[in-house]
Amino acid sequence: MRTVSSLSLQQWGNSLGVRIPAALARLAHFSIGQPVELSITDNGVLIRPTGQPKLSLSQKLALFDSKKHGGEVMAASNEGKEKW
Repeated sequence: MRTVSSLSLQQWGNSLGVRIPAALARLAHFSIGQPVELSITDNGVLIRPTGQPKLSLSQKLALFDSKKHGGEVMAASNEGKEKW
């Protein structure tokens, strides 16, 4: 296990918080918005990732490939039981 730096806890509303330095976050493969799990161990607190980060709408739209998904299809006229 590696220790990158000594940090101090800060007040964050009614809770305590600590900022994870960018170098340590990169080593742990953490990213913004990533869900994590906190566990109490005999030696302290363990933080580990539990999944992939949730993407914002703009990030989702940037990943959208209209060729792969076929784009949006709209009927140009009444079809089937819609006719009267």
